[in-house]
Amino acid sequence: MTQTTDATPGPDATPGPGAAEEPGSGAAPAPGGPSRRSRTRINRAWFVAAVTFVTIIGAAAFRSLPGLLIDPLHQEFGWSRGTIGAAASINLALYGLTAPFAAALMDRFGIRRVVAVALTVIALGSGLTVWMTAPWQLLLCWGLLVGLGSGSMALAFAATVTNRWFTARKGLVTGILTAASASGQLIFLPLLSWIVEEHSWRPAAVTVSLAALAVVPFVWLLLRDHPADVGAKPYGATEFVPKPEPVTGAARRTVAVLFKAVRTGPFWLLAGTFAICGASTNGLVQTHFVPAAHDHGMPITAAASLLAVIGVFDVVGTIASGWFTDRFEPRRLLAVYYALRGISLLFLPMLLAPTVHPPMLFFIVFYGLDWVATVPPTLALCREQYGEDSAIVFGWVLASHQIGAALVAFLGGVARDAFGSYDMVWYLAGALCAVAALMALVIRRRPVVRAGAVAVA
Repeated sequence: MTQTTDATPGPDATPGPGAAEEPGSGAAPAPGGPSRRSRTRINRAWFVAAVTFVTIIGAAAFRSLPGLLIDPLHQEFGWSRGTIGAAASINLALYGLTAPFAAALMDRFGIRRVVAVALTVIALGSGLTVWMTAPWQLLLCWGLLVGLGSGSMALAFAATVTNRWFTARKGLVTGILTAASASGQLIFLPLLSWIVEEHSWRPAAVTVSLAALAVVPFVWLLLRDHPADVGAKPYGATEFVPKPEPVTGAARRTVAVLFKAVRTGPFWLLAGTFAICGASTNGLVQTHFVPAAHDHGMPITAAASLLAVIGVFDVVGTIASGWFTDRFEPRRLLAVYYALRGISLLFLPMLLAPTVHPPMLFFIVFYGLDWVATVPPTLALCREQYGEDSAIVFGWVLASHQIGAALVAFLGGVARDAFGSYDMVWYLAGALCAVAALMALVIRRRPVVRAGAVAVA
């Protein structure tokens, strides 16, 4: 297709013939002014981003459930919180360790196939928990199967879609897609907590399974792997970008990228800060906030609703963070985010009570704005440092995020069994966030060639 009429608009989606031309529908520049304007107003890349957003929302149900299962499984089977936390730990670790391989598999087999298989595995793992009677079955179903499936639906999925379909507005799109997981939490947490409270945990597990399955046909019919598949250009590009040949040796490439990245200082700083990010969010608050609040007399449904409110403000904070990342230095943004998160965690033990009061609501709003705000600047730094390997490098950085989350998911349960309280865990997490803020400031900036590097990334 020709691109001569597309040279003008560049990064902005607003007016233009350029950014929004859809070559797949015949080249007729014909008469109808209004219909042509409506066609050129929205670029195809935004529809792909919308499908990805809805897919991540549908898959987010499984991430809402672990914190709701700790008390019911402890009461029904007598399993220790440490044992249940171990299953959540395996889940979180595999979520991270699978991500870099999933990014490479998407390069090899395409986004649609990988995501459809991942959702099916999640549905299988969640559904099988209904018949479990021993801890090893929890480790297998919820830890292994759901962990592997969810890892393939991790943020590497969002990074791959962003890199292929966008050359402009990457920070904003990353923020929007990252916020999808929080939106899913917002949708599913109140529902799942009500199901657990009223009908036990098994119907909740079935609900998660059905939600994952429901998204599969949606992904298969509507998601596309690359702009060239529909004769379109990436959003913001001035030239048509051919679809690259499938990359063979996905596992070998993933490991090779890791060996190359570990020889650089920024990788260890990014991995270290993101490990602390995972420890202080998924590992601690998402897994242990509900049982910790319940320890102080708060009903499970009320505590789960507070987590859902975190999801509301997470959407706002993450999208805003993406907007900030397009305009400000990512290192400084990370330092601010981690410092504020650490301060808020230090105050949390004083705020837990049987009822929801204004200081707790303030914490929820404040923490929600900061929850995944770290993702857009972290991904921007990966792009800046590692170019076309950035999605896979980010997958490994995400692996460190989940390893941090896994450790705290397990150790938080052990600490609760040992000390009868989560207070020490909150304080340690706050201190770690202060360390992460300092690490973010140490990352050296690397000048990049804007046009070339962004076009291939």
